[in-house]
Amino acid sequence: MSTVTVTDSPAPAQAARPVYKVTGRRVLRSEWAKLWSLRSTWITLGLALLFLVAFGVIGAAHYKSELNSGRPMRGGEVAETALSLSVFGTNFAQLALGVLGVLITAGEYSTGMIRSTLAAVPRRLPVLWAKASMFGLIALAVATGGVFAAFTIDSGIVSDTPAALSLSDAGVVRSLLGAGLYLGLVGVIGTALGAVLRSVAGGISVLVASLMLVPGLISLLPSSWQDDISPYLPSNAGESMFALTHDSSSLSPTAGLVVFLGWTVLALAGAAYRLVRTDA
Repeated sequence: MSTVTVTDSPAPAQAARPVYKVTGRRVLRSEWAKLWSLRSTWITLGLALLFLVAFGVIGAAHYKSELNSGRPMRGGEVAETALSLSVFGTNFAQLALGVLGVLITAGEYSTGMIRSTLAAVPRRLPVLWAKASMFGLIALAVATGGVFAAFTIDSGIVSDTPAALSLSDAGVVRSLLGAGLYLGLVGVIGTALGAVLRSVAGGISVLVASLMLVPGLISLLPSSWQDDISPYLPSNAGESMFALTHDSSSLSPTAGLVVFLGWTVLALAGAAYRLVRTDA
């Protein structure tokens, strides 16, 4: 009787899967690709740029038209300068950039894509830092380009009027850079609010309320309270960053920057806390 010996042949070795290390650069590249793959990014950034340039030009054209009409100008119009006219669109551009910031973070929660993002980056916080820093720099670049373009056009329109200014005049470049920085930080705050609230509607509502509604409500308080609170509101502190002149009721450009940076850090701290402490 013969015995048959069966020898097990070794199973073919599977190819080892490459191990990818999560780095800050790779997280930034991922967020960059996601941002520019959305049509809303191009549209909203285009709107922000349009608001800055178009409203600045419209304001300058209206000022010159009123000046040439021969009618007495109102107090606010008399004090206008090429700079104040060129930053007139910041009130509208801040909404566009802030809303896009909210969409960058809250939009992933509404679609469920945030789970894939956090699975790829388990430490979580690098995702927030990448989103905030990347969009803040993009918003800064768009806003700065917009206000400088608006000022260049407005300077030509009002060149022969009392509102005429040039880049060589004291405080002009500082104010234009301050306007760009303010709008860049608004984009960062929008990103943080989207991460805190995880709702597009909620983030936009809080953004609009903090920048536009709360200052109006503060005006209902007694005058002594207004003087103590109003300069430190986000919108008023931000406005002092790019105002050419200041009075006793407003902060200096440096103080306004410090206060607005404080609001930005507070929003980012809230976003970081919720991102780490709660599930997606």
